[in-house]
Amino acid sequence: MQKQPVALITGGTRGIGLGIAQCLAQAGYTIVVTGRRAPSEVEPQLKSQFDASATVHYVPSDIRDLSAHPALLDVVSEVFGRLDVLVNNAGVAPDVRKDILEAAPESYDRVMDINVKGPYFLTQRVANWMVAQKQASPERTPSIVFITSISSDTASPSRGDYCLSKAALSMAAKLFAVRLAEYDIPTWEVRPGIIASDMTAGVKSKYDHLIADGLLLDRRWGQPEDIGRAVRALVTGEVPYSTGSALHIDGGFAISRL
Repeated sequence: MQKQPVALITGGTRGIGLGIAQCLAQAGYTIVVTGRRAPSEVEPQLKSQFDASATVHYVPSDIRDLSAHPALLDVVSEVFGRLDVLVNNAGVAPDVRKDILEAAPESYDRVMDINVKGPYFLTQRVANWMVAQKQASPERTPSIVFITSISSDTASPSRGDYCLSKAALSMAAKLFAVRLAEYDIPTWEVRPGIIASDMTAGVKSKYDHLIADGLLLDRRWGQPEDIGRAVRALVTGEVPYSTGSALHIDGGFAISRL
């Protein structure tokens, strides 16, 4: 088993996930990222996003396929022998935004499977492994982070399935924080705001105007690195005595104002 801590970031090949992976690599973590594309499509470009000294391992895996979870963790165990951080980042928006009076069950099922069911059961499996690691080596400091969204508690009737999925994931973070407290395995939620990524590229003009008009206290788009630095602070122990907390990285969006 290697001495360097290992972080698994689902959906870590681009956007927020990549920003998290880069920040954890800078902190000395070995990085394992997942995605749905073939390695030949991902690995050359992915490794170019990191310093040459970083150890980055890509494992193709679809988070919503529960039967694939054991194989994913088997790779981590066989290659590195340990897992210190799980970042549940993989998620999708609806293929088409539709008013909740017209929304389709097929979209709902897809969004909930990827955004909630997959992370929930992957975390269950990882948590059991982390408990075993902690019992074998009490000095270990494993942790879990759920990446949710301001949509956890901000209603958008044109994408109700997405809002429901993030609200559910927010509760999942609390549930695992409670259950794992006896093992001293902290669990947090990081709640991003309007972050520049491929997911938000299609609504850039809309949010450019809203940000310019004062939607946020920090009048700029959030960047994946903003989320990455927050996750790094949590998992490296810079925010102690905080398990179960939700950290808002949203430019002040969550503050109610008159």
